[in-house]
Order: sequence, then structure tokens, then C-alpha cells
Amino acid sequence: MESGRAVLLIADISGYTDYMSSHRMSLAHAEVNTARMLEKMIDAAPGFDLIEIEGDAAFLSRQADAVETDTAILEILRVAVTMHRAFHLERQYVTANLCPCTGCKGAADLKLKFVAHIGDVAIQTIRERIKLVGIDVILVHRLLKNPVAIPEYVLLSEELYRTAEDSLSAPVHEVSPELEGFGTVRAYFVDVGDVEGSLPPLPAPSWQGRLGRTAVALGLGMPYMLGLRRSRHAASAR
Repeated sequence: MESGRAVLLIADISGYTDYMSSHRMSLAHAEVNTARMLEKMIDAAPGFDLIEIEGDAAFLSRQADAVETDTAILEILRVAVTMHRAFHLERQYVTANLCPCTGCKGAADLKLKFVAHIGDVAIQTIRERIKLVGIDVILVHRLLKNPVAIPEYVLLSEELYRTAEDSLSAPVHEVSPELEGFGTVRAYFVDVGDVEGSLPPLPAPSWQGRLGRTAVALGLGMPYMLGLRRSRHAASAR
């Protein structure tokens, strides 16, 4: 087991539980669509290692010594924006496809939020898979339960925020969540929309794109419909 300091980032899809319908066709398409959205998000975060897919969330990390301490926050925000846009571009294609099921049309209600922290971790490698453990790993996951009232945001732990608080140009808001095992902690969040600023709007899906995504949903959803594969939602409910 190795140890080190790392920047920790969780990208969490909000509304996932309601999105996963009990209807077999809808559940199959919801599973396929969620997987594609997660894949696009992860592809948009080069330089960060994917530690684990946790149902509706991607847990990523990066060695802290690979990022200058005073630019760690700016790097987190840059990655959050690129992941956010990749997620919503794929979500837009999902809702624009020609399938009328709730697993496709219901994607319109999905949102994306981020929590980030910097801290000490222990690195385990089990059968060539990397796993992070330690109190700071627990903390970043507990931060997902917070009183932030807006649907899409980047929440920074106080330790990460203090590394370069003056570097933030977007409006910053403080919250004090009560976390199990940690008590009351301070954290700071920014609206993803404020960080994106004046970026151009997402391109509208073409008819070719809509047809292609419809075929993907139908084809990849078939194993779930036939019971040959189980969804992450069903597995996590056990």
C-alpha cells in the first residue's frame, strides 16, 4: 500500500434514482444512456484517473504534486466545466433521439454536480485496480450530502478552497454542512453556469445524430431487456 496527497473529484448525476424506471424498456435505455453520459464525462477529464464508477457518479483523482497548489482550484473548475458540457451534450442527444420511452425522454431532468477536496490518501492496488482509502476519501463522499440549493455546482472543501481562494472570479458562497463523523464543516461552492461564463451554446443535434443515438439505445439496451445484463442501479440496491 502506498500513500500520498491527491486532489479528489466526484461528478454526481442528480435525479438518477427517479430516472431509473421500473419498466423494462425504460430501465434498459436509462442504463445505456447513463453509461454513455458517464463515459463522455470521464473522457472530458484528461489528467485525472478514474478510481471508480459509483452508480450515478464518477470518482476521479489526481496526484497533488502533479498540480501546482495555487492552481489546483482553477484546474478543478476547468475540468468541471468540460465534464459538464460533455454530459449535457450527450444528454441533449439522448432526449433528442426518436425513442419515446421515459429512459430517453426523462434524461431531460438530469443535472450534474461536483464536489472536490485535497487530502492524504492510501493507494491500494488489487488485481490491477486502484482503490483509494483514508479519511479524506470519506470526507469528499460525505460532502455530497450538503445544503446547496442550486442543482448544478462545484463544491470545494475548505482545505482545497484555502489553497487559492483569491483565484476564483465567479461568485463564491459558503455553506456549513453537518457531516456524519466530521461534525460541522465549512465548504464553498460556485454555480457551474457562472464558471462557464460566455461559452457558446451547445450545438443542436442533427437528424443523423438523432437517428444514430436511437439505434445505439435500441441495440445496447437489448441485453438488459432480455435479462442478460443487470443494471448498476439494480446491483447497488442489493
